[in-house]
Amino acid sequence: MRHLHLFFLRTAAAAIVLSSAACINNDIPYPTVELGVQSVQGEGFALGGIDAASRTATIILEEQTDIRNVRIDRVELSCTPHNTNLSTEELLSQTRTSRPTSGIFDLRTPLEFTLSLYQDYHWRIVAEQTIEYRFTVAGQVGSTLFDLDNRIATAFVAKDADRSQVTITALKLGPADKDGEVFTTYSESIEELSALDFSAPEGSDPTAGTPHFVEVTAHGRTEHWTLFVLPTDRSVTLDGADAWSRVVWLYGSGIEGQMLGFRYRQSDDQEWQEVPNVEVTGGTFRARFTATEETAYQFIAYCGEEQTDPVSVTTDPVAQLPNSDFEQWCTLNNIVYPYAEDANPFWGTGNVGASLARETLTDKSADPRPGSAGAYSAVLQSKFVMGVKLAAGNLFTGRYVRSATTDGILTFGRPFTLRPTALRLWVKYTRGKITQIKNMPAGITLSIGDPDNGYIYVALGTWSPQKYGKDSEGNQVGTEDSPHCVDTRSPNTFVKTDGKDVVGLGQLILGDTDDWKDITEWQEIIIPIEYKVTDIRPTHIMIVCSASRWGDYFTGSKDSRMQLDDFELLYE
Repeated sequence: MRHLHLFFLRTAAAAIVLSSAACINNDIPYPTVELGVQSVQGEGFALGGIDAASRTATIILEEQTDIRNVRIDRVELSCTPHNTNLSTEELLSQTRTSRPTSGIFDLRTPLEFTLSLYQDYHWRIVAEQTIEYRFTVAGQVGSTLFDLDNRIATAFVAKDADRSQVTITALKLGPADKDGEVFTTYSESIEELSALDFSAPEGSDPTAGTPHFVEVTAHGRTEHWTLFVLPTDRSVTLDGADAWSRVVWLYGSGIEGQMLGFRYRQSDDQEWQEVPNVEVTGGTFRARFTATEETAYQFIAYCGEEQTDPVSVTTDPVAQLPNSDFEQWCTLNNIVYPYAEDANPFWGTGNVGASLARETLTDKSADPRPGSAGAYSAVLQSKFVMGVKLAAGNLFTGRYVRSATTDGILTFGRPFTLRPTALRLWVKYTRGKITQIKNMPAGITLSIGDPDNGYIYVALGTWSPQKYGKDSEGNQVGTEDSPHCVDTRSPNTFVKTDGKDVVGLGQLILGDTDDWKDITEWQEIIIPIEYKVTDIRPTHIMIVCSASRWGDYFTGSKDSRMQLDDFELLYE
C-alpha cells in the first residue's frame, strides 16, 4: 500500500431512533445479556477499534511502548440486556472475568479472557505497533528492504557505484527518542558509519556484498542487525499509478541525487509533458497529477537519462448521490421519508422510530439555500420524546431496519466505488445546551448545560455485511446494499471512523470552534476527504449528519437544529 501521512479523529455515528416497548416471549429461564469490551485504557497506547463480531479490541502502541510490558489500567465493559429488568450497572457489577485485565502484559500474543454472567463471551485484546525503520545510503536507488524477522536491512545502489566507500545517511532500527528520553542506542553512531566497505569480497559474485553489523539496544534488550548495500540493474522504476476520477497518484524509485520525475501524454502521437510538483525523498519520488475524468493517460518515470516503459491508466468517471439536493420527499403512514415514493431509497432517518411518539426528527423545509435551483432543504431537529430519551435529528446514507423497545437498529452505507476528494454542502446550525446525558464513550466528559455540537462526516471504506452487519443479538441485518449495522443498544456496533476498513474520511464538528458556533444564515462549506492510501478502491460511502453529535448515546440538546442543502461530491 502507498500511504499518505494523515490522521484520523475517532467519533461515533449519529442516528437516533425511538419506538414503543414490545413484549418479548422467551422460554429460556435466564435472561440473555451480551457482554463486551467498550474501551481499554492504559499507558503508551490508544484504542484502535473494537470488532464486536470477532470480539476483539485492538490497541495501537506508541513506538516507545515495550510490547512485552504493556500497562493496562482498565478495561471498561459494555452490557446489552434482553428480557431482564436489572439495570446495566447491576448487571456489570455481577459480571465475572476469567482473568485479570489490568496490569502489565506481554502483548506479543493476544490477551484472552472470558466475560461471564448468564452466558460466556470470549474476548481478546490485540496490540499493534508500527516502528518506522530507516537505513539509507548516499546514492541509493529506491527504497530499502527490511526483513524484520531476521533483522536484515538492504539498501540498493547503481550497479557501477563504488561500494567500498559508502556513507550511511540515516539509520533508525528501533523506537524514536521522545521528550528528551533516549529509547534506542547503537553500537556505532551515525558519524562513525561513514566510508564503509560494502563491496563484494574478492573472487565472489559481484552482485554479493560485505555485510556490516550493528547492535541495537532498546528496553534493555539488544538486537543484532545486518546491513547490506547491494547493486541493482534498475536505475528507475514506476512503482504505481493510481487513477482516481480527476487525480492520478504517481510513485517512483530512482538514484538519489539524480534528476527524478514523471512525464505524461494522452495518446501515442502526443509529445511527453512534464508532471509538475514532484516530491523527492532520497531515492523515491511521487506526484499528485491533476487529470480529467474518463480519460486515458500514459506515464513514465525517469532518472537522469534513463526512463521506464510507459504505463497506461484510465481515470474514473464522476458521480453525485441520489437526492443530494433534498428535493424529493414523501409521507407514508404519517412517516416522513427523504426520497420520492417510487424511488429506490438512498437516505435514511430516525423518523420511523420517532413516529411511534408522533414526532418527526427530519423533514423538508421550504427554505432552500440562496441560489438553489430547488424549493426545499432538509431540517434536522433534536427532540426529547415522550420523556424517555433524547432523539437527535439525523440524516444518513442507509436505512432504518426496525425498533427494539426504545432503541433502533439501522444500517449505514450505500454502494460507491469512486474516490471524491471533498464534500461541498450548505448548512445552518443552532446548537442548544445539553439537556440529557446517557452512556458516553470512554474519555468524553459532558455536563448538563454544556453546548451541544452538530456533526457531519463522510467516509469511504470497504465494509462488508459479513463483518459489520450483525446486531447485538447476532442477527444478520447488514446487506451488500447497506452493510454496517448500528444497534443503539450496543456501542460496540457503532461506526469507528478511524477503523481499519475506512479508506477516506472527512468530518466537521459544528460548534467546536468559534467559526462553527451558531450559523444563523446559510453558509457554504467544503469538507476535505483525507485518504489513508491511494491504491484501495472503496466499496461503500457513508454520510452521516446529526444535530447532536453524541445522539447515538442519547446525549444532546432538544434545542439543536441543523439545516442542510445541495450536497455535492468534488473530485479535484
